[in-house]
Amino acid sequence: MPVITNINDLKRIYERRTPRMFYDYCESGSWTEQTFRENTSDFDKLYLRQRVAIDMAGRSTATQMIGQDVSMPVALAPVGLTGMQNADGEIKAARAAEKFGVPFTLSTMSICSIEDVAENTEKPFWMQVYTLKDDDFMQRLFDRAKAANCSAAVITVDLQLLGQRHKDLKNGLSAPPKLTVKSVANMMTKVQWGLGMLGTKRRFFGNIVGHAKGVEDASSLTTWTSEAFDQSLDWDRIRAFRKMWDGPLIIKGIIDARDAIEALNVGADAIIVSNHGGRQLDGALSSIRALPAIMDAVGDKIEVHLDSGIRSGQDVLKAMAMGAKGTYIGRAFVYGLGAMGEAGVTKALEVIHKELDVSMALCGKTDIKDVNRDILMIPKGFEGDWQT
Repeated sequence: MPVITNINDLKRIYERRTPRMFYDYCESGSWTEQTFRENTSDFDKLYLRQRVAIDMAGRSTATQMIGQDVSMPVALAPVGLTGMQNADGEIKAARAAEKFGVPFTLSTMSICSIEDVAENTEKPFWMQVYTLKDDDFMQRLFDRAKAANCSAAVITVDLQLLGQRHKDLKNGLSAPPKLTVKSVANMMTKVQWGLGMLGTKRRFFGNIVGHAKGVEDASSLTTWTSEAFDQSLDWDRIRAFRKMWDGPLIIKGIIDARDAIEALNVGADAIIVSNHGGRQLDGALSSIRALPAIMDAVGDKIEVHLDSGIRSGQDVLKAMAMGAKGTYIGRAFVYGLGAMGEAGVTKALEVIHKELDVSMALCGKTDIKDVNRDILMIPKGFEGDWQT
């Protein structure tokens, strides 16, 4: 294994080993990609306060997310098409998360199905669902998650319609991938990826094909996908989904304090401050800049997590210091998966954990649960002073 010291090391290997269309799918945002970029760059605006002559022994990054013990406040975010980044990718990522002691969240648009992941893991994982029109499919999806012993459901509420991602359109992204002269030429240079995909039967959307009405193969999937998402979604509809699932519920895609209050009122156990990784509304605030207003509005009433932009343990530390009770990594674990499979996901988690542990200690804290704004230097205006 090459020497990996940070997440960007994994990203460079990932880019070499994964077909371009799937690399671009991961490493892109919508429109001009302003929000995609600022999700990460805004973390750099927050500075850490170093403390000295403080006992740093006996440190702990262990905490809880929605009442579940975690080795650090990091969950693997739901990422569609993970099984195209590396053969059986969802299973590999779930196994790595399980061994590390952090939650894995399976996307509805995964290649491996709920049942595939459950059969290949031992501990419960979380299931992400979209807000789709088909009540029968939604209820059966929740029922399948319950049968697979999923310990939480994550409802994504910011995907009523797709933000345009230029690279995906130009690459003709699909699962399985569209075979054009350009895509075939690129895939032929990714030998390890190709051998892995030849060795697996899982190349379609496993939670959709054979489960959604009228979707029996890849040819009928495109039509279903274009019609399935509910553009008329409102909070009453989300209340209906809440009734379909009686376990812990997390609502993902909150970036405005008013929506955080609505999520609280529908009975969610936690919310995820997220702009979908900069893949939906370009020009929206980064998640870390949106967090303070949401904490002010609901932080004492509901568990608040943060997603979008986390690339290091220091990012995790800063999010926790700003009030979040947990964070999610998406691209960071996908880099590891595409670079080295399950071992790469483990390496991504190890890198983030070490950065979190060491940085926390150098800020004078020995327990992640004690981290607060005292460790940060926050620039004036960071939390927003907007003219209305």
